[in-house]
Amino acid sequence: MRPTRTTVLLTAGLVTLLGVPAAVAAEAPTTLYVNNYAGSSCSDGGPGSQAVPFCTISAAAKAAAPGQTVRIKTGKTYDEAVTVNSSGAPGKPVTFVADGPVGNPVILGKEALTISGASHVVIRDLYANGGIRISRSVDVELERIRTVSPTTGASLVIGDASTDVRVSRAVLYGDTRIEGGAQRTVLGRNEIHGDKHEPLAVVDAPGTVITNNSVSLGCGTAVSLSGGSTGSAVFNNVISAKNLSVPCDAAPGRGGIAVSQSAADGTRSDYNLIAGDFQAGQVYKWGGAAYQDQAAFHAATGQGGRDIVAPSSGEAGTKAVDSADATAPGVLLTDSKGYPVADDPRVPNTGKDGGYLDRGAREAQDWLQSVRLELDQPWAPAGTTVKATATAVSAWSGPLTYHFSFGDGSAPVVTKERTATHVYSAPCACTATVTAYNDAGLKDSAGAQAKVTAPGPLTAGFTSKPFLPTAEDPRAYVAPLTVEVDPRNSAAPWPVQQVDVDFGDGAKERVSALDPVRHAYAQPGEYKVSVILKDAKGATSTVVRTVQVAYAASGYVAVDPFRALDTRTAGAPIQAGTATPVTLPIVYYSSGPSHTAGATAAVLNVTVTGATQDTHLNVWPSGQPRPATSNVNVRAGGTSSNTVTVPIGADGKVLAQLNSGQGHVVVDFVGYYQPNTGHRFDPITPARLADTRTAGGALGGGQTRTVKVAGVRTIPPDATAVALNLTSTGATTQTHVIAYPDPKRRPATSNLNPEPGKDKSNQVIVPVGPDGTITLYNNAGSTDLVVDAVGYYRDSGLGAFFTPVAPKRLADTRTTGKLAPGMTTTVSGLPADAVGAALNVTATDTSDAGFLTVHGYGTARTDASSLNTRPGDTVPNHVITPVGDGKVSIWNSWGGSNHVITDLLGYFTYTRP
Repeated sequence: MRPTRTTVLLTAGLVTLLGVPAAVAAEAPTTLYVNNYAGSSCSDGGPGSQAVPFCTISAAAKAAAPGQTVRIKTGKTYDEAVTVNSSGAPGKPVTFVADGPVGNPVILGKEALTISGASHVVIRDLYANGGIRISRSVDVELERIRTVSPTTGASLVIGDASTDVRVSRAVLYGDTRIEGGAQRTVLGRNEIHGDKHEPLAVVDAPGTVITNNSVSLGCGTAVSLSGGSTGSAVFNNVISAKNLSVPCDAAPGRGGIAVSQSAADGTRSDYNLIAGDFQAGQVYKWGGAAYQDQAAFHAATGQGGRDIVAPSSGEAGTKAVDSADATAPGVLLTDSKGYPVADDPRVPNTGKDGGYLDRGAREAQDWLQSVRLELDQPWAPAGTTVKATATAVSAWSGPLTYHFSFGDGSAPVVTKERTATHVYSAPCACTATVTAYNDAGLKDSAGAQAKVTAPGPLTAGFTSKPFLPTAEDPRAYVAPLTVEVDPRNSAAPWPVQQVDVDFGDGAKERVSALDPVRHAYAQPGEYKVSVILKDAKGATSTVVRTVQVAYAASGYVAVDPFRALDTRTAGAPIQAGTATPVTLPIVYYSSGPSHTAGATAAVLNVTVTGATQDTHLNVWPSGQPRPATSNVNVRAGGTSSNTVTVPIGADGKVLAQLNSGQGHVVVDFVGYYQPNTGHRFDPITPARLADTRTAGGALGGGQTRTVKVAGVRTIPPDATAVALNLTSTGATTQTHVIAYPDPKRRPATSNLNPEPGKDKSNQVIVPVGPDGTITLYNNAGSTDLVVDAVGYYRDSGLGAFFTPVAPKRLADTRTTGKLAPGMTTTVSGLPADAVGAALNVTATDTSDAGFLTVHGYGTARTDASSLNTRPGDTVPNHVITPVGDGKVSIWNSWGGSNHVITDLLGYFTYTRP
């Protein structure tokens, strides 16, 4: 029958065989400080105060007086050889402790800690890499220390007639030796890991007590007493032989406990557990005789009557539980981790007198393996009774005490029951917690969220905002015109179980939680969005609101140009009346947010060639109606190109359609606009950067020309890309011109298609290359080139964001009258805060050759051209221009009269709309 806890007196174990002096009350000691951190103002010549601490432990050890405590700052290694020769007084020791978070020891470097000629010294929480040596010292206590075996010798040596040294709750790596006439040494609750032949060797050290230690053995003897080590005690230890891949040599063999004949007088040994394979040696050696099993050993010596010998080291843990002698010399009632003695109800109490002390350094505990907390009403209005239920799993399934806290400032509920109820008096987002305690004081906690709402009816509500790609997740695909509808601002006293969202464009979505939902619209506009909620009580509520959907303001990202479509090599010519989809591949780079996964608009160079009729090409976002605008105009049999800035459809495509006839289309991808990334734009008054007619001469076939752009005129040195108007004149043959950043990497794309007898223009956006330059390449014949800058992009500075729009016609003089030579027309319809615009400007019904200049309304006109007009031709050009007061001005040169058509592609603002 199991004895009750009241009848098993473990307190007897506090009395040691050797009469170690008990601590007595003392006055609060003064404190010295050691801190080797930079900025600590430490000084080894100082007072050792907290304001001016010692830099080294050695300095503090020299200064310490009886009753003083030396607090040593943890966190940095102390690379010094420390010698402690201080002397305290009975009841007033000199104490060295760690000053830092619990569990953080003081770390000594490779040098040893030496305690020599000292008395009444206590050292706690020390990690000694170089080992510890104690000599000629009296009343020394080492607690929670850790040693590592040095290159030579043992990791812990107690010798030279030291007396009353106590080592407890330590982890000792390397051999431990007690020698040289040391007396009354006590080792208790230590973990000893030997790395040579004798993990724990006692030589000529009478009265040594070895109790409740866990000794790990390789080869040799785990615990040996020899010489004059009489009157010693070996109790409650666990000796585990390691599993070795190579057997021990015959010479050292493997042994558990060995006591020489000279040490046997008055020495006692019992309640030890020896586990493992000892075939290569002997379990016991006593008085010169060897014994292989416990029965023979006890019969011959009278020792070890309650020892346990197990063939496998794996059995040590289970057989050690509740089987030790609580009255043995040197017993400590807290283990190596500080946990108290605990009675495992699953195991019979086979310890002395029915006790339940465990053998070895550690006590088996009723560990709390998991704790969970559930609320029956995790979402409910204030005034509702909420029931909390705790589920705890412990190793022994012993009795537990629960502390419930409901997170609203109310007093905790302490109970032996697994449940507790509570009424929240006010709305809150509270965290309820439970902490479960067992009889040993071990604990574990868990929490659960309580959403306490205001009483009242279910009332639907929602907010809406554009959902944009972010720098934190730069490669996630986000379609343009994606809107997030968030119903979490609804008044919902009870859990919402169903949310129905009608996005107003025919799309609907149902979800089962009050969470945001997202939808990509096909085109901008105003939409009636409705949200219907249904809660756990069956109540419903509806809200309808108008949501404005528009493209987001974006930064520009240039890419290495690539060909996205060429119907000459893939597919057939495109036909009039049929929209041809152009897929814009997502382009990923090895690092950074440079990609097109969340682009709002693409910048393309579009070329039409081989047209069977005079015609024009429209380019617009997929999923939207074809706009009444144009991008490229071409004569039958001719080749014409233009830069196109166009929003990207929700499916990642744009559409292209000829107005009449058929022809081949080439689409080159040169950049894109994307929210939360890219470069901002600064428009400038058009400025001429190069003109080969006046400098350098025409560019021949296969030739390149470098043009300095960054740091020139009003373009700053840190510009990352430039917007240019590129004009060819005097071409000797049909050819193409490429503008690109890196002279060593010419892309297989084109920007301009010069023809003999025609001045042709195209606007391009080119990244800035080495030394602030760009490179121009002419494919065939020769041609003069004129380069006019209209703006630049960069990372720094204010800069403007670009907001794309579905292509929109702003003005058409065919309905108001021709623009005469030398006259200016004003085009309005831009936002008042726009500082720049991307336009497609087309000249048609031209009477004579000339050019148009587009500039900000209210600003001075320059001689730079935006497009070159030709009689009999319809000529478009992509134009990025400054804006003034929501307007732009278009001036017609003295060449001839023109009709001018202006289409809006997007606009720039310094602030996000």
